[in-house]
Amino acid sequence: MRDGFIKVAAVTPKVVVADPVENTIRIKAAVMEAAANGAKVIVCPELCITGYTCGDLFLQETLLRSARERLVWLAKELGALDAVVFVGLPLMHEGKLYNVAAALNKGEIIGIVPKTHIPNYNEFYEARYFTPGKEEAEGVDIAPAYHVPMGSHILFQCDDVLPELVIGVEICEDVWTPNPPSISHALAGATLIVNLSASDETTGKDIYRRELVAGQSARLLCGYIYVSAGDGESTQDVVYSGHNIIAENGAVLAESERFTNETVYSEIDMERLVSERRRMSTFAAGSRREDYLRFSFFIDKSDTTLSRFVDPAPFVPGNKDKRDKRCEEILAIQSMGLKKRLEHTGCKCAVVGISGGLDSTLALLVTVQAFDRLNLPREQIYAVTMPGFGTTDRTYENALSLIRCLGAKLIEVDIKEAVRIHFRDIGQDESVHDVTYENGQARERTQILMDIANKNNGMVIGTGDMSELALGWATYNGDHMSMYGVNASVPKTLVRHLVHYYADTCGNKELSTVLYDVLDTPVSPELLPPENGKIAQKTEDIVGPYELHDFYLYYVMRFGFAPAKIYRLAQVAFAGQYDNAVILKWLKTFYRRFFSQQFKRSCLPDGPKVGTVAVSPRGDLRMPSDASARIWMDEIEHLE
Repeated sequence: MRDGFIKVAAVTPKVVVADPVENTIRIKAAVMEAAANGAKVIVCPELCITGYTCGDLFLQETLLRSARERLVWLAKELGALDAVVFVGLPLMHEGKLYNVAAALNKGEIIGIVPKTHIPNYNEFYEARYFTPGKEEAEGVDIAPAYHVPMGSHILFQCDDVLPELVIGVEICEDVWTPNPPSISHALAGATLIVNLSASDETTGKDIYRRELVAGQSARLLCGYIYVSAGDGESTQDVVYSGHNIIAENGAVLAESERFTNETVYSEIDMERLVSERRRMSTFAAGSRREDYLRFSFFIDKSDTTLSRFVDPAPFVPGNKDKRDKRCEEILAIQSMGLKKRLEHTGCKCAVVGISGGLDSTLALLVTVQAFDRLNLPREQIYAVTMPGFGTTDRTYENALSLIRCLGAKLIEVDIKEAVRIHFRDIGQDESVHDVTYENGQARERTQILMDIANKNNGMVIGTGDMSELALGWATYNGDHMSMYGVNASVPKTLVRHLVHYYADTCGNKELSTVLYDVLDTPVSPELLPPENGKIAQKTEDIVGPYELHDFYLYYVMRFGFAPAKIYRLAQVAFAGQYDNAVILKWLKTFYRRFFSQQFKRSCLPDGPKVGTVAVSPRGDLRMPSDASARIWMDEIEHLE
């Protein structure tokens, strides 16, 4: 349970129709195996104690009595198990038959939840046997002197070791309806929904089922365990595939292969879900709490081993088709943002500083798209290259080629002499390559861009990206400043893919060649003299790998995770790529710079938000510039 993770399992035992004795033996074995694999929440299918396909045998007292007796037996047999287990069975109460889920923990039946929506269409005839459940809880006699609360408005909470884990239950058809019980459960505080199902298989139904489960977990900001009946059920008229799905806030974490009765496992991140609900002011968690009863279950504290996939590039879709679509969408957002700003100000001239690096390349591509949308000639884009002390032939030639291929107007201003005069004026020794030496060049370039814009009634387009802003890797009032920052919410890892996508799809071989070479060039501000004609100043050697910093940024900003949890996730995501010492070193750097450099983000130029994370003081990050990083750094110092 460390860091809020809880391991869960969706289990589909092979049942024997109408044989509760054999079924409970098999359920016990499957549940014990899941628990041995570390699962703390274990869910079995709808009516699994009898089998879902008993038909009119559900009207037989012998079957119903056996199901009750075997439920009590199963609860006792699983008494030593460190888990909460959900199983399905038919249950008589006051002359009516209910399709229910029973929650088992530490040898007890701690609660029973009936199915709310009873299907009676197409191949489903449940209303022939079952009555819809009531919301209010009432006592049910399972055995002599064994009374258990039953009602649909019951939640189960792990009070001792993980109070964020609150489980609500719905059964099969419930989630397919316009108003699923899980909505009410979530509003009452449920963070995990378990669904005991017996969904038969027809062509294409698995796609809809997956989207339904994932969508419900996204809408309710919850974990969702969907477990379905499989092999063993009667195939008289339909077939059951055992399609089990574990989802979290819209993402499918694990999914079984159909027709295999496969048990699937994953870890639900309760802290992540609580964080999402905390920040989303329109999610009225707790608004239905007074309508519900909560019953406690108990599990031992343990260190959950993570098996779920942790994406090392959370800003970049792994699937190429999705990545290409994301790139196309982001380029459209960036160019539409700039288009509106140009229209509003009446500017028909844009000024972009072109270094031959990734960020300025992306800014120029976006500016070209904005001009094309406005039907403005590209010659009114003033692409300014400003060679300085650190400029290499490679970046210089790439800058010239890029400007030529895109049809912008080239302006070249060599800044070396102007910077030398400035150094003379302020008493800076040119041989001392300190921060003044570097920043003097950056500010000279910004001054040139601003003045060219003034001269031509134009607008300076910012090139800096979100990763640089997060680290404060920008010269204050130098490259930090512009009149509209098109890259301000694009992380460095995504900048690379945006440029690559443009190179792949532009249809201009010469332009593509230039863009691919820009992609192959080390990231550098080129403010220090080259060594043997090669770039001497590589950004990632100084501040650390951007893929690590973007990973840290995502989890700090998106979920507010603590350093220890981010460190743990990074160890999983970058296993075999970076050792723990390297991950920890740059994590310290990230937090130190993130806090100390907020003053640069507090006065950012306008720029469009493109994703779920941004650092604009007018949008996602209202952070004091003088906040202390002490408690975060203290936590990092105790990590190993």
